[in-house]
Amino acid sequence: MIKVIEQVNGNLDLEEGSLVIEHLMIECFLTPGISTKILARKVLLPVPVTVAIKKELIENGLLKQDRGVRCTQKGKALVEQSLDYKGLDKQLHERLLSRPDNLEADLDSILIILHDLFSKRPQVNVQLDQSLCTPETSLRRAILCLSERSLIGKRILCVGDDDLVSVAIGLLLQKLFPRKSEFHTWIDVMDIDTRFLAFINKIAKEKNLPITCIEHDMRKPVASAYVSRYDCFLTDPPYTLQGMELFVSRGVHALKRQSGMPIFLSFAHKSPAFMLKMQQIFIRLGLSVTATLPQFDHYLGAQMIANQSQMLIMKTTTSTEIPIDLLQEYQDPIYTGEMKQSFRIYRCKSCGIERKVGANFPFKTIEQLKESTCPVCCNNTFLLIKKRTGNK
Repeated sequence: MIKVIEQVNGNLDLEEGSLVIEHLMIECFLTPGISTKILARKVLLPVPVTVAIKKELIENGLLKQDRGVRCTQKGKALVEQSLDYKGLDKQLHERLLSRPDNLEADLDSILIILHDLFSKRPQVNVQLDQSLCTPETSLRRAILCLSERSLIGKRILCVGDDDLVSVAIGLLLQKLFPRKSEFHTWIDVMDIDTRFLAFINKIAKEKNLPITCIEHDMRKPVASAYVSRYDCFLTDPPYTLQGMELFVSRGVHALKRQSGMPIFLSFAHKSPAFMLKMQQIFIRLGLSVTATLPQFDHYLGAQMIANQSQMLIMKTTTSTEIPIDLLQEYQDPIYTGEMKQSFRIYRCKSCGIERKVGANFPFKTIEQLKESTCPVCCNNTFLLIKKRTGNK
């Protein structure tokens, strides 16, 4: 029945694409008897355009005008079966979208699980610009995905996932559909870090979550099997302009080729000049920024970004295209450590011996040095003495 939506979109030639018609059907399913005016507000369309879509859907037997706008049996079947909304806890869904920051009230059971899992996740690799986001942040990203109609029944890609967003999405899905065991939703994770892939895989099997993990270095192009496959993607890329551009372009390459595909980008707060360069990249890729949410993401131990970052929501357009240079293997540095080539000098608190830590030294991170312990006295506590740039 999805073909009916495509047909309606073809008849109206909407700039927003067929996704907005899906969203309109979902709103009529969730709120039977909704007024046309409120419906227009919900789908962010002018009233005349909403009326035109409604008229087409009524003619196709999917909607009816009966004390407001509501789905027919045929329309209800489309939303429940083709869009995978059958069995949805509508009251929970409504509460989550009306007050997404009040997680404890409805999602305490998920937070308990996430806090336990986050305490067991692999140690961050600062060479890959990994940071420990909070469990609450991971769950808020999942709810944001839900609010953008990009979760239920969708193919979701996590471009890197040391924040376990895939797990939060899977757990939220189970909470929204308490009597459902199989979903149309697919969640794929692409990451270079095999430790996190193994950890997520283990969780997915234990919790029966619809997650597949794929080892992939974003410097390399997305494999053809994953091109034009997904309905949305989420990413928290390296906090460099080059890293951000590369991760976003890889994600866009994996999205379906249609207008309105959502992108959820977590990125450090930057200066206006840096943000301008980011926006120039978005324009180059043909992306539209639809929302910026300051201080949306929170982290543990990420002092360099003040333990917080912003969330940018973008959407593809009819002008979205990947430049040829971003379809090839990427050779330039993308991670902060590669760009700055800095290193730190640590002193053993027990014997006083000093060791250099950085990308060009045997110990790449302080975590590696602690794990190896001091080569003289086997102590594992060190004091930061200096931070330098270069190799000497």
